[in-house]
Amino acid sequence: MAEGFYFVRTTSASESLLMAVEDTIWREADRISWGPRAYRTSFRAMWSRDGLYLRFDATDREPWHTMDKRDDPLWDEEVVEIFLDLDGSGTHYAEVELSPANVTCDVRMIQGSPDKKMDLAWDFAGLSTRVFPRDNGWDGVLFLPWDGFASLPSAKNVSLPPKQGDTWRFNVYRIERPGGKGAPNEGVIFSEYSPTGDPSFHVPASFQGFVFA
Repeated sequence: MAEGFYFVRTTSASESLLMAVEDTIWREADRISWGPRAYRTSFRAMWSRDGLYLRFDATDREPWHTMDKRDDPLWDEEVVEIFLDLDGSGTHYAEVELSPANVTCDVRMIQGSPDKKMDLAWDFAGLSTRVFPRDNGWDGVLFLPWDGFASLPSAKNVSLPPKQGDTWRFNVYRIERPGGKGAPNEGVIFSEYSPTGDPSFHVPASFQGFVFA
């Protein structure tokens, strides 16, 4: 994998196989990992004619949650996140979050830091997710159909589905709160694959290439 680029491999596997707990199919995908060892996070992506598949594997002995509704402010608890900037403009990019309880939050980010503007009313049409607990953490898989990207203003500047060789921009993140429900703001760990150099995750300049191979 070239520095600064993540190569998304194609797949002909069925949605049921890609959204299953077993990760045999996922071994064909490139893996990136980040964060402290006790809370290591890994990410893989694959694409097909139907949409984009994502998989997060989160190390965490005691994952927790209280929020249970779509578009709850999951960033105040524990979550994995991806930002996808279709046309590389740094505006109108998709933010999709997934909690260990399989709760999602999807946002259209109109612009990033320092003057963040967001559209929380935006929904990613057709978004499907599953979460699988394991002894030392949890795994989350997501399916994002191409049609779901179409409502982003940036979609008019790209091909949907993408063509081989097309490049979007992305970053992936994890928020871990070891203090648990009783002290969620103590010892918070904000980690990202591509460092932002800023307290905010919303730094489009830090996004990396997301290449449809």
